[in-house]
Amino acid sequence: MTPDLAPAPGPGGTPAPPPSPARITFRLRAPQVSGVVRPRLLAVCLALAAAAFLAFAVETSVGDIPLPLTDVLKALVGTGDPATELIVHELRLPRALAGLLVGIAFGIAGALLQTVTLNPLAGPDLMGITQGAGTAVVAGIVLGWDRGLGTQALGLLGALTAGLLVYLLAWKRGTTGYRIVLVGIGVAWICTSATDYLMARGQRFQAQAALGWLVGNLNGRTWDQIGPLAVTTAVLVPAALLLGRQIRTLQLGDDVARGLGTRVQAVRVAVLLVAVGLVAFGTATAGPVAFVALAAPQVAQRLAGTAFPPPVTAGLTGAVMVLVSDLAARKVVPDTELPVGVVTGVLGAPVLLWLLIRANRAGSGG
Repeated sequence: MTPDLAPAPGPGGTPAPPPSPARITFRLRAPQVSGVVRPRLLAVCLALAAAAFLAFAVETSVGDIPLPLTDVLKALVGTGDPATELIVHELRLPRALAGLLVGIAFGIAGALLQTVTLNPLAGPDLMGITQGAGTAVVAGIVLGWDRGLGTQALGLLGALTAGLLVYLLAWKRGTTGYRIVLVGIGVAWICTSATDYLMARGQRFQAQAALGWLVGNLNGRTWDQIGPLAVTTAVLVPAALLLGRQIRTLQLGDDVARGLGTRVQAVRVAVLLVAVGLVAFGTATAGPVAFVALAAPQVAQRLAGTAFPPPVTAGLTGAVMVLVSDLAARKVVPDTELPVGVVTGVLGAPVLLWLLIRANRAGSGG
């Protein structure tokens, strides 16, 4: 027998009102499954996924030897000629995958932090998490620690340390999103000052290597750098989605969330750990690509028409932003490949100013 689809009943067993075009509630009788489908959100996700795949394919086709998109697609599925497959798989695919995964990681991390703190400015760029990872990696480059731990391990250690420091300093019989953001700004400046000191202390070639990484760069990515980020994304993205219901209750306020049975502080810690993990491995792979984690959730929220940034949509938006920015970085100046962070900084700074102006007009900007 095929499953029957019926509208969810209203209060008292009365028939539910006709579904809104923006939200469709369904219930399957066999198996007994119910849920909500938002057509606009689904359409936006599909459109962003298509845009991300197109940008990914174009990113793989660009290089010293331009390749037609048809040849790239054949190489991706293993039906191209050997020379094209060698160029695509060994030289260009790691860079494109790095841009895709870094964008997803930063976009989802930004959406989690902005939602749990109820603040559109609460991104890892402004809360010290990215800077903590950056300080640890620069310390590894300048002091020689990267030979033992590796960039990914140093980035994770630095981001976790910064995130833990923010949480502990913001604790006062619990934490609030407002305190987390304010403390995070202070920790971010501490880490920035430490990074500047390490840059001044290092040798010239060490400073150049650290500076190139600090801007945010996809040049020269290898499969060894992609592997840890891919595993982290595969583990933490489902974890972020599983936390979705608890995060939505936090949007109602701490008291209401506790009344609904949500362990508020435990959920905040879990969200912070997931966001820190995504940011740490993304930063270790490509450096602190500026403003992606801040801008992508806000763009995704307005595209989807939701009250708070949807994580999947934010991740796809981040992937499109990083891939398109990297394409622009490779083409905007002839014979020069700019770091991708330069372009995302140029695009993201107006978004930050717009958010500040909007918050000020709403009476919440101080």
